[in-house]
Amino acid sequence: MTKLDRTYVTEAKYMLHGGDYNPDQWLNRPEILEDDIRLMKLAHTNAYSIGMFSWSSLEPEEGRYEFEWLDQVFDRIHKNGGKIALATPSGARPAWLSQKYPEVLRVDKNRMKQLHGGRHNHCFTSEVYREKTQKMNRILAERYGNHPALFMWHVSNEYGGECHCDHCQNAFRNWLKEQYNHDLNSLNEAWWGPFWSHSFNDWSQIESPSPIGENAVHGLNLDWRRFVTDQTISFYENEIVPLREITPNIPVTTNFMADTDDLIPFQGLDYSKFAKHVDVLTWDAYPAWHNDWEETADLAMKVGFIDDLYRSLKQQPFLLLESTPSAVNWHKVNKAKRPGMHLLSSMQMVAHGSDSVMYFQWRKSRGSSEKFHGAIVDHDNSTENRVFKEVAKVGQSLEKLTEVTGTNRPAKVGILYDWDNNWALNDAQGYGLETKRYPQTLQQHYRTFWEKDIPVDVITKEQDFSSYQLIVAPMLYLASKETLARLKTFVANGGTLVMTYISGIVNEHDLTYTSGWPQDLQDIFGMQPVETDTLYPKDKNYVTYQGKHYLLKDYATVLELNTANSEGIYKEDFYANTPAITSHSYEKGKTYYIGARLDAEFHFDFYSRLIEDLSLQPAFSVKHGKGVSVQTRQDKEHDYAFIMNFTEERQTITLPSKGTDLLSGDELEGELILNKYEVRVIKAPRNS
Repeated sequence: MTKLDRTYVTEAKYMLHGGDYNPDQWLNRPEILEDDIRLMKLAHTNAYSIGMFSWSSLEPEEGRYEFEWLDQVFDRIHKNGGKIALATPSGARPAWLSQKYPEVLRVDKNRMKQLHGGRHNHCFTSEVYREKTQKMNRILAERYGNHPALFMWHVSNEYGGECHCDHCQNAFRNWLKEQYNHDLNSLNEAWWGPFWSHSFNDWSQIESPSPIGENAVHGLNLDWRRFVTDQTISFYENEIVPLREITPNIPVTTNFMADTDDLIPFQGLDYSKFAKHVDVLTWDAYPAWHNDWEETADLAMKVGFIDDLYRSLKQQPFLLLESTPSAVNWHKVNKAKRPGMHLLSSMQMVAHGSDSVMYFQWRKSRGSSEKFHGAIVDHDNSTENRVFKEVAKVGQSLEKLTEVTGTNRPAKVGILYDWDNNWALNDAQGYGLETKRYPQTLQQHYRTFWEKDIPVDVITKEQDFSSYQLIVAPMLYLASKETLARLKTFVANGGTLVMTYISGIVNEHDLTYTSGWPQDLQDIFGMQPVETDTLYPKDKNYVTYQGKHYLLKDYATVLELNTANSEGIYKEDFYANTPAITSHSYEKGKTYYIGARLDAEFHFDFYSRLIEDLSLQPAFSVKHGKGVSVQTRQDKEHDYAFIMNFTEERQTITLPSKGTDLLSGDELEGELILNKYEVRVIKAPRNS
């Protein structure tokens, strides 16, 4: 992308710093609420998310409302110079609502109705719950819509999960009717109904996937996941009707997530669809820093990948709506951030496009499940503990980065990520059941660009391809004819495309392509894959590329060349001395096919060569060693280079030109030392 105009995601044209504030937990301690205002200044915070779990405090009984406490919070924060993202409270309903209207309770995939409790256990289809949430949101919008402290609507909280009740079954059947033009024969064809005699002759026979029923019809599973996304969006759209009507100029968002065990994009919902319905994309980031299974820089790379995906969904800056200033309380081991990591990890979010650093939570709860979750204000209420001081330092740093707010991150490289593809690939009863790892594979292809500071957009199949020089599409197992045609056009018009093993196998209904590989792919790659070998963990093979041997694991594809060139060959097994890596020129563009899962050394060498061939350059070319990342935001006149040391050692770097460190105010040039976890933010004139 080349657009450099500023895109302010809220009316606040400065970096937002603060977090989830739950004053309703402290209504019997007014001195605490008074002291919060004092502490907010000392922590250098300026924005707060309020109300996401406050329904029982706002409406303790049906029809009886208590807003005076929230009125006071709004006025105090406004007087203190702060801004409020007011949340709608649908994520955790009060007990009276569940008791009086039991239809709002979810039914799980085993068809068991859930009891009241927890959060996000409501039915997205329930008309009663839709009515109640919209009514509450209308009251909130009417009461606070014109308050000067309101800057954004925070709708619900971390949507997720699914319901299998009768209402949802009927909604699913109606959704299917629309998808298949009320033609049951088309659905049976798309789901390959004759297999195991699973054809339907009436819509009423269709049930959502269940372990006590049908769960091996892949077309059904895929459509159910799509329905869950659409029904969740429908519920969200119902929530925001009064917000759009009463406050049309206040942006609306809901917070996206990541799957934190291996730090990959959240798999429960297709965010590429959901992103179209929010004004500002926000997400909650909780990496397990200092874990014992990966290097700090490896985890930082994964964070960067998700940042670049969520930023790219709307091609504008995003907001970090939740993070922790120290530890969380739900990792297997809840380790505190080491000194310096909080500033570094916060600056990484800004470097990749965030205009905020927000936390869960402002003040630690006294009881229940989150009483030991990290917070700005600990149980000791002290400003002298390490965490509070580090939060204040982040706030002071963000105050120095006001001019970065709204700036862009242009990229000429796109890595294609697709939720449908991941769902279908995980469902496939083939290959290696534990080694497919689609999101993790994309992160490994992303790694070299991150290490070499080449800006990347992590894009989806619906986005415009034309502005990129290079698109990397690993393991694109599910690809519709439309997607394949768009990739073909991209190459024909001069683009470079990289694809890998297990690509182009099934269409959008998860039906395999017949008569070999799709013709569009054969045309642009000049070859076709004819067999995929799946390896056991102890199996070993190698690929020879550019005179070097690289370790092969998990997958190897036997290729039949037509007009393609062989760039690398297999070393062993029955496909020894046959092509493993190919290249092919097609019209104005070029393609590369990587037939095997190869090691990190191969990815580095292969993509380094491609970066050189395509003359891809960092926006701000800093000389540095492994584990240092440089990510650059730009406006029309300046580069803002975030130089970050994600190692436990001192690192030597060399700047390409003179610049000003916005954090320290120092004028810098030439060789510098970065200490462990240190970050510099260099402002320099743009070269082009």
